[in-house]
Amino acid sequence: MHTIAITREVSSSINDCELSFHRREPINVAQAITQHKAYEACLAELGIEIVSLPPQPALPDAVFVEDTAVVLDEVAVIANPGAASRRGEVTSIAKALAEYRPLRLLTERATLDGGDVLRIGRLLFVGVSQRTNHAGLNQLNEFLNPYDYRIQPVAVRGCLHLKSACCGLDNNTILINRSWIDAEQFRGFDLLDLPKEEPAAANVLPVGDVVIMPTCFPRTQALLQERGFRVRPIDVSELQKAEAGVTCCSLIFDRLPAGLSRMGA
Repeated sequence: MHTIAITREVSSSINDCELSFHRREPINVAQAITQHKAYEACLAELGIEIVSLPPQPALPDAVFVEDTAVVLDEVAVIANPGAASRRGEVTSIAKALAEYRPLRLLTERATLDGGDVLRIGRLLFVGVSQRTNHAGLNQLNEFLNPYDYRIQPVAVRGCLHLKSACCGLDNNTILINRSWIDAEQFRGFDLLDLPKEEPAAANVLPVGDVVIMPTCFPRTQALLQERGFRVRPIDVSELQKAEAGVTCCSLIFDRLPAGLSRMGA
């Protein structure tokens, strides 16, 4: 199956990004651009086709495309980001995704960030956070109910998104910071606890048999390697100043045969 990653170039205004849990630090825009290009190169080396969208200078957070949509085999749900300043990002993402999937759009009262959605098979954990509300969760459930997905809500506390607190390493293992979410919602999975010195290291990106993660979490890298995972560390330090993780900068999905991709349109 051919895999695609939609990405977007770094905005020159990224220093005006939304921040909820991090103190504001100056972001070196040129370095952020270099790091983002290295991120794209990493995905390409792992066999993913990069579809890079142009920057949106007036939208500081636009590089973080994950929050704008939830892409499944049957449909792409276009989000309504919880931060009002980010809602202008979705139009161009919807246009790009329309080439690959039928679209469903959340209505105004519902807010949802893609970073609050963790998919493992037919199960979607959805964080209820500062950015995703119950109306967003319910609308997502309505859109996906015809396709037999199951939605599991998870309360998020102390961090921006669900994927700030946990990410799947494979179909059975979840890397987790239990202090930021209710681990009871993940019963039946093998929960791998982060080293206490690296509470922010849960955001990792599995691609095939490789796990991409930030270079700044060596203890977590060692933990994953001890568990048999192949780790690819990359430097995203400037992007992390904008509360980013390695999942944030791409929407990754499989290109489906033309007939299948239009089912449900």
